[in-house]
Amino acid sequence: MSWMNWLPWRYIIKRVARKHGFLDPITLLGKLHGFAQPSEVGEPIELLRAGVVFHARGLINSRVIQHNLDWVWPYWVERQFDPTDTAFVPRAFSITHINLTNRNWTAIGQPDVDELPIVDPRGLVTPLYDGWSLDGWLLAEDGRCLLPSRAKQARQWQELVDTPVVVTETVQDGLKLTSRSRVAIENGRPVCKFTLQAESDVKASLVLSLRPANPEGISFIQQVQLEEDGNGWLVDGTQSVKFDRTPESHHVSDYKQGDVHIHLMDRQQESKGKCDVGMVTAAALFPVTAGEPSELTVSIPLEVAGLAPAGPDAWHRVREDTVRLECPDEKYQFLYDAAVTSLILHSPKDVYPGPYTYKRFWFRDAAFIIHALLSVGLTERAERALNQFPDRQMRDGYFRSQEGEWDANGEVLWILDRFCQLTGRDLPERWEAPVMKGARWIQKKRLSENVNAPHAGLLPAGFSAEHLGPNDYYYWDDFWGIAGLNAAANLLRDQDREASESFGAGAREFNQAVERSLAICEQRLQRPGMPASPYRRLDAGAIGSLAAGYPTQLMKPDDERLLDCADFLIDKCFVHGAFYQDMIHSGLNAYLTLHVAQVLLRAGDRRHVELMNAVADMASSTGQWPEAIHPATGGGCMGDGHHVWAAAEWVLMIRNCFIREEGNRLILASGIPERWLAQEKPIRFGPAPTRFGAVTVTIEPRPGGKPKVSWDADWHGEAPEVEVRLPG
Repeated sequence: MSWMNWLPWRYIIKRVARKHGFLDPITLLGKLHGFAQPSEVGEPIELLRAGVVFHARGLINSRVIQHNLDWVWPYWVERQFDPTDTAFVPRAFSITHINLTNRNWTAIGQPDVDELPIVDPRGLVTPLYDGWSLDGWLLAEDGRCLLPSRAKQARQWQELVDTPVVVTETVQDGLKLTSRSRVAIENGRPVCKFTLQAESDVKASLVLSLRPANPEGISFIQQVQLEEDGNGWLVDGTQSVKFDRTPESHHVSDYKQGDVHIHLMDRQQESKGKCDVGMVTAAALFPVTAGEPSELTVSIPLEVAGLAPAGPDAWHRVREDTVRLECPDEKYQFLYDAAVTSLILHSPKDVYPGPYTYKRFWFRDAAFIIHALLSVGLTERAERALNQFPDRQMRDGYFRSQEGEWDANGEVLWILDRFCQLTGRDLPERWEAPVMKGARWIQKKRLSENVNAPHAGLLPAGFSAEHLGPNDYYYWDDFWGIAGLNAAANLLRDQDREASESFGAGAREFNQAVERSLAICEQRLQRPGMPASPYRRLDAGAIGSLAAGYPTQLMKPDDERLLDCADFLIDKCFVHGAFYQDMIHSGLNAYLTLHVAQVLLRAGDRRHVELMNAVADMASSTGQWPEAIHPATGGGCMGDGHHVWAAAEWVLMIRNCFIREEGNRLILASGIPERWLAQEKPIRFGPAPTRFGAVTVTIEPRPGGKPKVSWDADWHGEAPEVEVRLPG
């Protein structure tokens, strides 16, 4: 044993803390652990690390923003710090100041380019990951100044005709400013393009401003230099910002002098600036003639990471491979197209659940996102992402993205099985060993059945999906474990019959353990609804138990435990027609609302359309959902402001409304909103991969008559039983 283990660390820490008047951290941690089930992992170090970084910025925000409210800040700050705004959050004893009310942004980019600039609701563009931002203002000669982040109203939308473009339009007192943000490929390199167009009723200046902030808060700029020809900036000696014309005037300021906005009318010109605390601001001013539009285009070269850029026609070529939706509902159509775009943007090699806060890897998010990629025909991208998985598998077979998440192995095996089903391919040889090890890990990880406790035979207590609560014996983990063993049995049926039968038997034994545990819960709760764990009451965490119905289909569509759980959630945990997760997220969740909708769809319960409508209404004007949505502001309150898991769930929901598998049957058109049938335009979806083959579904509404449903298919083998369930 190392000599370090002999030192009385706990005693030393206690003594030092008490000497300086702090709470005893050892006792405090012990109390905290008492609120969770004993577990080998208290909280994943990855989440702790991310939380420390997140709140470190929040601490900086608290030191800078509230003392300088005369600066021009990003939209979320202007709202959250305004006492007359619904987004106002009192600061009081909050040690850190973070974005809790308007966590909204939209990623722009190119296929297979890892860099994803983001645009906030007022057009502020952050070109580089977690970096500084660029903003556009309009200054009239009479002193009026249009500042989009302070404007109460603005229009923003996303154009998807060619490359994704986020357009923001702000109009105020005879001044109009429009920004367009996109990523282009120039000379084989991705470049963020920020175009500003200004119109004024008097002579004015179009202002391009360099900002030491982004949608999370402060992002330091130490120095800026105007290039010798005046056509760009060099930021911090490395990052280039190019103007397509020379500014008429230029100003720079540091923290002590205040925001450059204060100095726009100064006669003194500055070509460079430096700030010891990293709060440089700069402004380049371009003339605007009264009554005539003036335009400026700014280019910011991006770092090339991941795969090589695919070329200027990349979007056209990748969209050719996707499943097409044609429907009369413009909102549904746009949200589907925007969601597919999100999936493409966030799958350069690995898949990311977001472009900023969540631009990192989790197996859980990846399983759902890859399922959506497969469901819209982006097979090559899905396969490329799946091929990154084995490198993350530990020697003992654990697929680790972070410790304590016992659902990961089941999700990996399940999505790999779905890949083989939807493509009609056999298990790739390089995947046989990872599948075998991954399934054996599930079997070994299970607890003994020889204990007199409701968790007998389940997976250990773990952190699981962090929105379910503190460490516990989560049924979410167990349902995924069973699904993973079933998947391994399917995958290895032709390669290793003995292993396949062993994993199939293991899945049945595991399922029996869960059934016994659920029976104890039903007796304790006096209703069949499934709580999050054997030791919980029914609460919002029960959303995880719906995994038995969607997407694993371990339970039949009409299982009373599944439907009672869904009814409980709708009755007790819905706000404004959507699921409100009051643990951790404390917001409305688009993707979890759609999990409930999927369970209702399978059961033939038409309430699924109401839930879809609610989710559609929660989307931003650019077609995105933050992970959790503030019930009052409608802005994001938790997680990434552009949440790709939510986009994946919208795609999967639309797909299942048109075409879904149920046992050995193919169910067509069961989720179509009836309002779509009150017009004459054909409705179409496909060619959509299914485990029976690729299918295109066409519906001819024929108002006043009987609608016609037809399908074209390229079956993998024999045609399955097809059942049409068009509503009405």
